Amino acid sequence: MGKPTDLLQGTLDLLILKTISLEPMNGWSIAKRIVQISNEVLQVQQGSLYPALHRLEHQGWIKAEWRESENNRRAKYYSLTAAGRRQLKSELENWRRLSGAIGQVIEAM
Repeated sequence: MGKPTDLLQGTLDLLILKTISLEPMNGWSIAKRIVQISNEVLQVQQGSLYPALHRLEHQGWIKAEWRESENNRRAKYYSLTAAGRRQLKSELENWRRLSGAIGQVIEAM
């Protein structure tokens, strides 16, 4: 297996929204889930994750709540807002269209 790949610009928001769409998660758990689901191909750097979480919260797509984590420490848990669910749907549609177009170009050449 090759080395983990840093996320392409613009995909981190989509991955965060999708990851917390099922249940609220803290930042560390979000990053860990993305690594696990991608079979360790994608890496989420803390220097990218936390600014993205703050940006998404500022945009009103996610909300944060302080809770106790699995290891009995206080952590911010993030969940989707109604606006975040709409944004996730829009971002998924855009991703499918873009990745399909890229696939077509690659296969045609």
